[in-house]
Amino acid sequence: MSIVDWDAATTEAVGLLREYLRIDTSNPPGNEARAVEFLAGVLAGEGIPFEVAESAPGRSNLFARIGPPNGGVCLLSHTDVVPVEREFWSADPFGGEVRDGVIWGRGALDMKGMGIIELMTFILLKRQGIRLRESVTLLAAADEEAGSTYGVSWIEANRPAWMDTDLVINEGAYGLTASRGAQVFQVAPTEKVPLWVKLTVRGRPGHGSVPHGDNCAEHLVQALERVTRWQRELRIVPVMRDHARAMAAAGLLHAPNDAATLAEAERSPSLRARLSNTVTVTTIATGIKVNVIPAEATATLDCRLLPDVDPDQFLGELRAVLADDRVQVEVLNRFSGTESSMDTRFVEVVGEVVSELVEGARIAPEMTSGFTDSRIYRLRGVPAYGFVPCLVPPEELAGIHGHNERISVENIRLGMQVLYEVVRRLAT
Repeated sequence: MSIVDWDAATTEAVGLLREYLRIDTSNPPGNEARAVEFLAGVLAGEGIPFEVAESAPGRSNLFARIGPPNGGVCLLSHTDVVPVEREFWSADPFGGEVRDGVIWGRGALDMKGMGIIELMTFILLKRQGIRLRESVTLLAAADEEAGSTYGVSWIEANRPAWMDTDLVINEGAYGLTASRGAQVFQVAPTEKVPLWVKLTVRGRPGHGSVPHGDNCAEHLVQALERVTRWQRELRIVPVMRDHARAMAAAGLLHAPNDAATLAEAERSPSLRARLSNTVTVTTIATGIKVNVIPAEATATLDCRLLPDVDPDQFLGELRAVLADDRVQVEVLNRFSGTESSMDTRFVEVVGEVVSELVEGARIAPEMTSGFTDSRIYRLRGVPAYGFVPCLVPPEELAGIHGHNERISVENIRLGMQVLYEVVRRLAT
């Protein structure tokens, strides 16, 4: 076994990521087959067998395995990205530009950057001739950003052998670095539960010059105003209590007690979102012309629930807040909350590797405020963790689903070094 040349590996990874970012897999429509073709070409060049399965035209998924034929560690990523508003970007979102040691592009953080870190970890294990006692699989799935219908959910139903693993490492928790020097690698054993809802109000159309009191748009706006004023309970679930303690020990939060955590949540939207059920108005649609009273008005709500919340009970509370029987509530999707244990060999190894490679760094449990494909594995009883081993400053984290998404070359290097060593130890 030779020593990895991390300078060469970083140069290679940056080149691959730049190519990957230039492939527009905005979902909708996805077109993940383009990404799979790229990844398949890299694996073929390494002599690594792989399988490709198309869940719908243009919606492909890729699977590869090295080592023993089952079990082991799965390196999971998704190949789709959210759409962009190009006019607000400082660089071409699909240009893969490198500027001052930073790689720009949609997916740099969510999650093509991590996808390349996983791909390079997978390839390096093969190149280095590591004798694997446990299997290592690479799974690149479609459609995560829209709910996984054409990705892991389809794989579960149609390629269940691809999901034969004992552990999943996925997106969901990024390492944090603060201006005062604290460095924390986060591990997410659970996540908020999405409940997407559509509201519809129908009324009597008419001429805009003659208000008649049954304007569906007005009814919807009034109901939405009540939703936006809805004050929901802040509650510290166990994983977030442990998170607060770990962050306080790292100097990134104040005293690690419940009162201090709740006070901090009033100043931090990110923390607040992980201590309550959230409701965000995301779309509103109505009307055909400025002088026509519409016949229908709709809106969508992106609700994210704490993992232990009963969705039906929450929907009952939502209807009570809407307080208008004319507002029809349609559930667009619903999932169940699950959680993996933090008392595992994986978490132990992460702690060992982080302490060895990054002086003074700590690890902290985390609850992902978004959802990931990990939820599907957890429901199957497979431990799954969000763990992106990069140290990302707050201003760069804002690029996830936002503008000017980017990742530093330094973080690509660090991510590879940490993930490679974690997986090597777990698999050998």
